[in-house]
Amino acid sequence: MSGGKGKESGEVRNNRDWMSQLPAELHTIPLYNLAVPGSHDSMSYDLDINSSIVEPDRLKRFSKLYCVRQIVRKWAVTQEATITNQLDAGVRYFDLRIARKPNDTNPTRLYFYHGLCTRTDVETVLRDICDWAEWHPKEILILDLSHFKGFDEKNKAQLHKHLINFIKTTFGAKLVLNSASPTLKSCWTQGSNVIVSYDYPTSQHPELWTKIRYYYGDSMDPTIIESKLAHVLEKERPYKYFFVCGLNLTLPNDARALKYVLRLCDNFLNVIQRSLFKLLQWVKQQSAKTPVNIVASDLVTRNNFVTTIVEFNRKHVKAQ
Repeated sequence: MSGGKGKESGEVRNNRDWMSQLPAELHTIPLYNLAVPGSHDSMSYDLDINSSIVEPDRLKRFSKLYCVRQIVRKWAVTQEATITNQLDAGVRYFDLRIARKPNDTNPTRLYFYHGLCTRTDVETVLRDICDWAEWHPKEILILDLSHFKGFDEKNKAQLHKHLINFIKTTFGAKLVLNSASPTLKSCWTQGSNVIVSYDYPTSQHPELWTKIRYYYGDSMDPTIIESKLAHVLEKERPYKYFFVCGLNLTLPNDARALKYVLRLCDNFLNVIQRSLFKLLQWVKQQSAKTPVNIVASDLVTRNNFVTTIVEFNRKHVKAQ
């Protein structure tokens, strides 16, 4: 789903180039002081029903059972729009969790995952993102690579080396170096518009940024999520680095999850949709009290999520 549909569909309007259209006053402030819409588990729309179960650990031994994989997929999909459509809709931060499939005949082939692995491999998706960045040079993208499931002691050095080299070769001069506090203007001047956060020690690679802290409520209850995030924004958030305020719901990591997954006529997307409006209303109110940076959500092309977050920047100008 693209970001170009109208208000009646419940989707965002066209925010394809929203960064380049921000008021001039915002061009010279650090990017970590801008409000940036992001997607949680960005590749989960692409989960492969034929993949072995990656998580939760207690279900891995049931990977051969199609019905179990069906349940995992039903409760692991958090996005419905492709990466390109998320970009077109105005999403600028991507939560990209990486795994290697066990027994893959290609020793360096990697996938994204959330419960199951994706159908599309990492290199294909990163090339698509690079192409989009080429066509939209004034839009700054933040790629958050993390988790690295299946990177065991025997192969992790090789896998990280391969992936890092691929990132540097693919994005090249588009990569924003980690040595400064980038602004829109500095990125535009340098011709760079991709920030890669890599959750693994990479001090010898100035093209890669350290882990971005992702704060979330760890609950299925929007009220609990709001309370925990309010505490973070008021007491714990970084002031001179990127951080994520995650509006996403989280299934319990124990038997309590059965309360949800045994609902035969329900799925995670439906549960998310029922909570999304309330969470967006809360973040609107909270942003008036405490600044936000990256705000990540599930179902990013619904409920005018992107437009809501982008508008925080215009309110910031009015407050100056």
